[in-house]
Parts: sequence; C-alpha cells; structure tokens
Amino acid sequence: MGTVLITGANRGIGLEMAKQYADNGWDVIGTAREPEKAEELSAIANAKTMQLDAADDTSVERFTSELGDRPIDLYIHNAGIYGPLEFDRDGWLELMNVNVVAPVKLANALKNNVAQSNDKKMVVISSQVGSIAENESGDMMYYRSSKAAVNQAWKSLANQWKDEGLTLTMMHPGWVQTDMGGPHADLTAGESVSGMRQVIDNIDHAQTGAFHDYSGREIPW
Repeated sequence: MGTVLITGANRGIGLEMAKQYADNGWDVIGTAREPEKAEELSAIANAKTMQLDAADDTSVERFTSELGDRPIDLYIHNAGIYGPLEFDRDGWLELMNVNVVAPVKLANALKNNVAQSNDKKMVVISSQVGSIAENESGDMMYYRSSKAAVNQAWKSLANQWKDEGLTLTMMHPGWVQTDMGGPHADLTAGESVSGMRQVIDNIDHAQTGAFHDYSGREIPW
C-alpha cells in the first residue's frame, strides 16, 4: 500500500474513497476547501486533511509547496461541480474552470510526486454523460461539455506522459446517492467506490488513457 491523494474528500464519493483506502492500509491525503468543516474526513485514521481549492492557482501553489516532494502513488481528482441548468455564460465558464482546468493544473503540479512513486497512477472522476457517442437526450449540456472536455484533456496527458511510466484513467462512478446524485440514485457511495477501486487496482500501464465505469465497462468516446 502507498499514498493516495483525493481531492474533494470532505463529502460524498471523495469521503467514501478516503474511508475505504484508509481501511485498506493506505496513507490518505484528503483535500477540502474548508478543512475546518471536514470533521468526518479529519476523524479517519491514516488520513491527513489539507486545504486546497484546485480552481485557484495560489491555493494549488501553496498546497504543492506544503506537500513537498512526497511520492503520491495514486492521485484521484474527485472535486467537481454540476454547474448551471440553463445558459449562463459566467456559470458555464466557472464550471469549465472547476471541472476541466483545475484537474489539469493539479495533474501538472503533482506530476513529479506521482512519477517517483511505485504505482504512478492518476484518476479523474468523470461521468458517462461526457460520452458523445452515448448522448441521446441532449440534456445536461453544460455538465456534459465539462466532462467531455476533461476526458479529452486527460487522454492528452496520458499520451504525453506514457513514456514516463504514468498511467492515467477516467472513471464514471455511476449514479450515486450523494448530494449531486440525490437519494433515489442506483448506487450507494460504498458500492460505487468499491467498484472503482477494483478497476483502478487492475488498470495497467498498457491501458493508460482509458475511460471506464465503476463496473469496469469501457465507455465509448
């Protein structure tokens, strides 16, 4: 077991990831924009809570400075937002900043930490709705566009860094009972995270740049 860094680990899927990885013997670094309010995360044994707003460059620079050269075996970018429901230029731009620019910024900032670890894996929590091939309804345009964009960006990083031994993948967690997914979603956070952990564990370097769901299904672009 090594060290896993999880952004947005103060609630929902991120919190469940922190709990499960800690229970399995990993050293967990969980980030939150307001760590003083992340009581459940702070209560996890083997977990360290750190402040980070991944959409703010100053916060990212402070965070990576505090992290230093510590090896990170697995970086999971979970933090994200749903964005506007109808056209809102500023809201759409904020959505793209949080869901696309932020994970790419942090991936670049953490590249050396991940590269000097044993596992060398980076995961971004995406969504099946980012698949253009599977878009048959046309709804959720703004959220869809952000997930399609981060998939393209993550795929590009996977190709750029393939020869350096880093393995990147995009994960769809399923429809999960969280604040975003609602109480009537198909999966509990525990079920979703258990599935994603198994997929992440089994992904090897030959699969870098792949897009999977929590059950291991490869999602078409």
